[in-house]
Amino acid sequence: MKKLIALVLSLSLCMMAASVLADIVICQNKVEITAAMQDYAKLYKEKTGVDVKVITGGGSSDYNTVLKAEMASGREPDIWVIEGPTGYELWKDKIADMTGEEWTKYTAAAYMDGDKVVGFPVSVEGYGLAYNADILAKAGIDPKTLTNVDAYKAAFEKLDSMKEELGLDMVVSMVAGTVPGMTWVTGLHNFNVYLTVGNERNDTTYIDQVLAGKVDEARFHDYCQYVDLLFKYSTQDMLLNGTQDAQLAAFANGKAAFYHQGNWMDPSLVQLNPSFEIAYAPHAFLHEDTDGILVNPPSWYVVNANGNKDEAIAYLNYLATSEDGADYMVNKAAMVPAFTNVTLTPSTPLSKSVMEWNAAGKTYDWQQYKLPDGFGMGTLGPIYELLAQQAIDVDQFEVMMKEAIAGLAK
Repeated sequence: MKKLIALVLSLSLCMMAASVLADIVICQNKVEITAAMQDYAKLYKEKTGVDVKVITGGGSSDYNTVLKAEMASGREPDIWVIEGPTGYELWKDKIADMTGEEWTKYTAAAYMDGDKVVGFPVSVEGYGLAYNADILAKAGIDPKTLTNVDAYKAAFEKLDSMKEELGLDMVVSMVAGTVPGMTWVTGLHNFNVYLTVGNERNDTTYIDQVLAGKVDEARFHDYCQYVDLLFKYSTQDMLLNGTQDAQLAAFANGKAAFYHQGNWMDPSLVQLNPSFEIAYAPHAFLHEDTDGILVNPPSWYVVNANGNKDEAIAYLNYLATSEDGADYMVNKAAMVPAFTNVTLTPSTPLSKSVMEWNAAGKTYDWQQYKLPDGFGMGTLGPIYELLAQQAIDVDQFEVMMKEAIAGLAK
């Protein structure tokens, strides 16, 4: 009898332990979808009984700092986000192989390590210069003509001369400040304009040069002039002190004609209920036409091989293959899903525009995450801020940027 009681107690303890372990901790990098993700976590618990805890870093707090703190806390997350090779190399010894899992049947955008599937694409995202179609129409500017830098110069000058008439505070709502934590906008996403615009997808010419400490002199000069143009037609206060929320509000309230952010901001944008049509124009920084926007999976979920691996993979399978998951991705988080089995289409303006550019085959790659860890935000970002402060001019900006890049060869 004592042995039977002991066995029952042992089984009970095992069941209790399994119950305790039946939870998933996710560390993710998009503040704008946190509420939608938490709501989905509640729904997932209702359907499966599994608790999901969402930890967020991003926006004005550096995601990688948050992730590293979680990794060092003694309770590593079961799922976290990588943004490309740098993140993968940093954590690859902890990352589970998901080859053959159900979700892999429905996407060509998985993160691969050779033949191994190691990353679940969070979404397909894109960015260009979002525009207020009503303001451009009032100014007599056709957004379809904005395919080279000369067209942008003329458009910006015209809009600037009509600011009072159009109710604008600035032509371009853009942020670049270190203190508000916005150097990812400049040192990563804007820098990628130099790396990929005008190139075929998977052409690594310019990122390969940068990693070797070099730039294409003529192309880089044009790029730096484009950065200066964007900064000139924003405001110093927005550039240096603007947060994501402030940047978005200026655009959504009709105080800026253009907005330098991607479709990941749709959940926040629709809450502000702008009264005008919105779509993307290209980051056309060259004198020749480049008619496309920057579209890619921005990040991938990876699973901790030493954590609650089976529960974590089950969560991802449900996300990719269920109606609940499709509804969350498209309708709640305003994402463009990377999965062929999802037939819903977004109604939100930025994601809708991304899908239209993508369907037309007019897209350029994302290669900013091939930069060494911290280089874009920590090394290049402060140089952009110096230009925004007008502490340096565009010629000095170009020199300092090239010096920073040359350091990668050492």
